[in-house]
Amino acid sequence: MILTKRFLLLEAAIVWTFAGGILLFRGSVMLNASSGFSWLKIITCLSCGLIFFRLVFSKISRNHINRIINLQGDFHRFFEFFSRKSYLMMLGMISLGIFLRKSSIVPVSSLSLAYITMGIPLLLSSIRFYHRWYYYLSAIDSSIT
Repeated sequence: MILTKRFLLLEAAIVWTFAGGILLFRGSVMLNASSGFSWLKIITCLSCGLIFFRLVFSKISRNHINRIINLQGDFHRFFEFFSRKSYLMMLGMISLGIFLRKSSIVPVSSLSLAYITMGIPLLLSSIRFYHRWYYYLSAIDSSIT
């Protein structure tokens, strides 16, 4: 399947939304099952997630967007919304998350907080992708004139 850069931005936004949503869902289910809901835990996760977005994911998502926009040519394969390095990193993170969940090395209550904390910057990053997707054509048009 051949796609435009604008569609690659939308595809990336959907993938980041899905990943963040899965982490938030799994984290909240594990939190309820292990130690119950606590506003203090949620506020801590939200604060840490926002800090993590600001310090790490903001730069990562900006780099991904710039990489997509700067791809040579107008049409690309559907999997080009990530670089090879990003696919390897994603595979490693997913594998580590599954391993930690299945092995019980980390207590479920702690793992649930990590899942929620990581889901927040992923969702915030997806908003940046949606924003860039939505304004992609108007940004190109304004830079031409």
